[in-house]
Amino acid sequence: MNAAHQEKTIISLIKSCTQKPHLFQLHSLLLRSSQFYNPTVFLSFLSRFAHPPLHDLSYCDRIFSEFPQPNISLYNTMIRAHSLNRDSARKGFLLYQELVHSGISPNALTETVALKCCTKMGSFYHGIQIHAEIWRHGYLSDGLLLTTLMDFYSCLEKSTDASKVFDELPHKDTVAWNVLISCYIRNKQTRDVLGLFDAMRNSKECQPDDVTCLLVLQACGSLNALDWGQKVHNHIIENGLLNAKTVCNSLIAMYSRCGCVDKAYEVFKQMVGRNVVSWTTMISGLSSNGYGRDAIEAFKLMQREGISPGDQTFTAVLSACSHSGLVNEGRTFFEAMSRDYGVTPNIHHYGCMVDLLGRAGLLDEAYELIHSMRVKPDAAMWRTLLGACRIHRNVALGERVVEHLVELKAQEAGDYVLLSNIYSASGNSEKVIEVRKMMKEKGIQTTPASSTIEMKGRVHEFFVDDVSHPRKKEIYEMLGEINQQLRIAGYVAEITCEVKNVEGKSDPYTLSIHSEKLAIAFGILATPPGTTIRVAKDLRICRDCHNFCKNLSAVYNRKVVIRDRNRLHHFQEGHCSCSDYW
Repeated sequence: MNAAHQEKTIISLIKSCTQKPHLFQLHSLLLRSSQFYNPTVFLSFLSRFAHPPLHDLSYCDRIFSEFPQPNISLYNTMIRAHSLNRDSARKGFLLYQELVHSGISPNALTETVALKCCTKMGSFYHGIQIHAEIWRHGYLSDGLLLTTLMDFYSCLEKSTDASKVFDELPHKDTVAWNVLISCYIRNKQTRDVLGLFDAMRNSKECQPDDVTCLLVLQACGSLNALDWGQKVHNHIIENGLLNAKTVCNSLIAMYSRCGCVDKAYEVFKQMVGRNVVSWTTMISGLSSNGYGRDAIEAFKLMQREGISPGDQTFTAVLSACSHSGLVNEGRTFFEAMSRDYGVTPNIHHYGCMVDLLGRAGLLDEAYELIHSMRVKPDAAMWRTLLGACRIHRNVALGERVVEHLVELKAQEAGDYVLLSNIYSASGNSEKVIEVRKMMKEKGIQTTPASSTIEMKGRVHEFFVDDVSHPRKKEIYEMLGEINQQLRIAGYVAEITCEVKNVEGKSDPYTLSIHSEKLAIAFGILATPPGTTIRVAKDLRICRDCHNFCKNLSAVYNRKVVIRDRNRLHHFQEGHCSCSDYW
C-alpha cells in the first residue's frame, strides 16, 4: 500500500469513528505506526475531536500542544472549536494571538473564527484589532468574513459600525442583508427594518428569502405594523415560501400580535403538516386576543390530531385561562401537566397560575403557591402578584411583595409606581407622597411608556405628554374634542391611575396625557370614519385609558385594538374583549 492510499484509508477510518473509546484506540495505533504526526492525518483526527458532537476541548488542547510546528489549518480548527462556547472563547483568541506571534499570516478563515471568539467574549477592543488586520491583509472582498464582522458589531450593540461594514461590501448577498436586519432588531431599531425590507426588494443583487421574512415579520409584530406584515405575506406568496413551516408559524404570530386572529387562523387552517409549534402559536394568539375558550378548544383539537403538547403549549393554554378568568380550567390544566403529560411545571407555568389567581382576587392562594414552588421565584413573578395587589387594592400584601423584590435586589421604578398606585387607589395620599419622595431621594426615575400606530406605511411613536409630533397642534385639538364628546356620553377621567408628582402639595392631582390617547387621537384625525385604529403600547394599559377606549369605540363608532405588554384589547361598541378583566 503506497503512502497516499494509506493516508486516505486512515482518514476514512477516523471519519467513521463516532465514539471516543474507538478514537482513543485509533490514537494509540497511529502513534505506534508513526502516522499520527502526519499533518493531514492529524488535522482529520483533531477535527473529529474538536467539532460537535464530540467537542472535547481539553483532549484537543493536549494533543495540539504536542504537535511540532502546527500549520494554519490546525490553528483554524482549534480557534473555531473554542469559538463555539462562551467559556472557551478567550482561549480561542489566545490561540489566534499565538498564531500571529509565531509568524504565520492569518487567512480569511482565521479572522472569521477569531471574530466569533470576540463576539462570544463581548470584547470590542480585540474585535477592532481584528478589523484592522482585515484591512491590512486586504480581505475586504470576503463576504463570509465581513458578515461575521457585521454580526460582531451587532452583538456588541454597535449598529452604526455594522451598517458601515454593510455599506462597504462589494457584493451584498442575502446573508449580509439578513445580518443587518437582525442587527437592527437586536439593537431595537425595529422601524428601520421595514425600510431595509423595501430596499432589499428593490435591490438587483438579491431578494428577501425565508430568513428575511421571519425577521421582518418579527419586526412587524413588534411594531403592530399590519400593513407591512401583509406586504411581507404577499412577498411570501409570490415567491413560493409558504411551504416553510417556520414562515407560516411567523405569519400566525404576526397576525395574532396585530390583533387579526381571523387572518392568523386562515394561515393556520391552510398549513400542511401543522406541528406542535404551529398549534402552540395559534393557541397563544387566541389567548392574547381574549379568546380563552377557543384556545382551550384548540388545545383539545390538537390532541385529537395526535400532537403531544409541549411545555410552551401549556404556557399558552394557562395564559388563556388567566386572560379569560377561567380559574377552574386553569387549575385542571396545571394539575394535568405532570400527571397526564409528563411535563414538569417551570417558572413560566407557575407565573401563569399566579397571574390567574391574582386577577381572580385569590391573592393569598397566589402568595402560598409562590412559597410552595420547587423553583425559586424570580422578580417577574413577584411583579405579577404586585400588579394583582394594585387591581384588588391589597396594600398589606403589596408592601410584602415589594420587600421580596428588595431582597432580590430587583426592584425597579415600575414597582414603586405600582405601590404608589395601590396607596392612591386606597385613598392613602400620605403614603403616595412618601413613595414619590423616596423615589426622588434615591434618584429612581421611571422610563416613559410609548405607543406606536402605523399610518400609510409609516410607524408613528408617541410618549406621555408628547409634543414632538409634526401635527401636535391638530392632535391635541382632536384629543380635546374627543374628551368633550366622551364627557357628554358620561366618561369621567380616573385621576388615581397615573398622576403627576405633586411633591407634597395639597393641589388636586392632574392626569398625564398617556401615549395611547395621543396615538388614538392621531388615528381619528388621520383616517376616514369607520377605520379600525390599531395601537401598540409597551406597558400595561391603565384603567382610565381602558375606559377612554371603551367610550370612544361607542361614541365614534370605531373599533380600537390596543396591544399592551400583557395582551390585546379589542374595543367595540363600548365593550372590550377582556370583559374588563386584565
